[in-house]
Amino acid sequence: MPGDKSVVAAVSAGGVIGALARYGLSVAWPHGPGDFAWSTFVTNVSGCLLMGVLMVVVTEVYPNHRLIRPFLGIGVLGGYTTFSTYVVDVGHTATAGAAATGLAYLFGTVLGALTAVWVGATATTWAVARWRR
Repeated sequence: MPGDKSVVAAVSAGGVIGALARYGLSVAWPHGPGDFAWSTFVTNVSGCLLMGVLMVVVTEVYPNHRLIRPFLGIGVLGGYTTFSTYVVDVGHTATAGAAATGLAYLFGTVLGALTAVWVGATATTWAVARWRR
């Protein structure tokens, strides 16, 4: 239903949680302009893994809980993952003269994120099927 305040509240609350988690990880694991941005890499790959898990859970286990996907998917994981920062990090790494590191980060993140979504969805599908037996 358009304009549903509970959905907006769920997305907002989840976004705060996700953004705070991402910020905490970036503060705990800082990097310089020419370094591999491990905190952003780990954030994006782990967020993609969790998105793979979540999509199976919301479609197979809890399909009728209408606030789970907005809260966790759009809110928490949308606030947690940061592909815009990933692009900025690639640019900073390249302009700092670390082109090889920038390219490794550029392609490693894409490969890691896609693999993580697949692993999360596949493992969760297997676990749900086993749980249902």
